[in-house]
Amino acid sequence: MADIKKCDVVILGTGPAGLQAAIHAARKKVTVLVLGQESKSSIFHHHVENYCCVFNTTGEDIIKTGRQQAATFGAAFLNEDVLSIAMDEGRFKITLESGTIIGAGAVVIATGTARKRLGVPGEKELLGRGVSYCVECDCNFYKGAEVAVTGNGSAAASGALSMLAYARTVHLVCETLDISPALAAEVRQSAVVLHENSKVKEIIGKDEVAGVVMNDGSRLMVQGVFIELGARGVMELAGLLGVALDDEMKHIQTNKKMETSVPGLYAAGDITGPPWQVAKAVGEGCVAGLEAAGYAKKTAKPSVV
Repeated sequence: MADIKKCDVVILGTGPAGLQAAIHAARKKVTVLVLGQESKSSIFHHHVENYCCVFNTTGEDIIKTGRQQAATFGAAFLNEDVLSIAMDEGRFKITLESGTIIGAGAVVIATGTARKRLGVPGEKELLGRGVSYCVECDCNFYKGAEVAVTGNGSAAASGALSMLAYARTVHLVCETLDISPALAAEVRQSAVVLHENSKVKEIIGKDEVAGVVMNDGSRLMVQGVFIELGARGVMELAGLLGVALDDEMKHIQTNKKMETSVPGLYAAGDITGPPWQVAKAVGEGCVAGLEAAGYAKKTAKPSVV
């Protein structure tokens, strides 16, 4: 694949919404780049039996077929997670976990909203009292404190690095660093205290977090625990741009054109709210892809992928 630095439309997410957006945007003859890892799509490991005209198939088959369709129409794919999105002179500036920076005229967010939980004692009880699922949202509460970030993916690694600007000590607890070599090197060379081959087995504290118990029985006496499992999600990415969310701060608000409150930024699929169905995701992806392509043509200079 060519060295990709600029394109017209970038789509975040390789589920049904993202792939349908890619298909329709690419058919509008704009350059399209799809970011994300298909095996991390929520539908990938599920069985599908209620999607019109497709019966008794697997999510994996749907994803692989959709990817082939999008590629046939000219969409390019990069199996990387996104660390941040910003605006730069009217274009979107997207930083990947490898350090690569992509410029785009329009962006479609179709990353889903599933917030994975550890499922350990103390997690639910201390939520909001030291337990958080969003570094960007709650980092300011832990200035000068000692914190733990747990997770194997880019969200945990980048979150731990971000917390260095606030916390006195940052621990990163993970079984293995399942991230790009560049991001892994950055973590290892930083002041983050890395605990590999480790798990958080319990979060302790009465009225607020007092520490975590590790799988080997040892304890980290921390005041905050950030649970960041997987790739960057809706709260982090949308929050960086100031996108309007719903009253519960769980989903991105859109209009019938799938436009968000930020010009040139569109959203589709589970990220816009229920029902959690392939049919809804595909329909919204269609609209978002067409609208994003139209926006890119009007406002951005065409570029070659």
